[in-house]
Amino acid sequence: MEALKLAEREPAQKALPILNGLVGLVKADHEQRLEVEEARSSAFLAICEVGKALHRGQPADGLWAAAIQATERWMALLK
Repeated sequence: MEALKLAEREPAQKALPILNGLVGLVKADHEQRLEVEEARSSAFLAICEVGKALHRGQPADGLWAAAIQATERWMALLK
């Protein structure tokens, strides 16, 4: 979560490597209950959408909020 919020404050050329580093963290390393897997998948896809927008030079303001919200939901289910 800290890396995601850090990337949000950075320009695209600095944010993209941070987001790329998060991909490994979002991959499932073992089977979880369905609710957790769905939340993990949503967080992964939301982070990918931010990365795609940044890569293309498109606005990502609303995408950041969605990625952070999806990640927060996933993290809450892991507790």
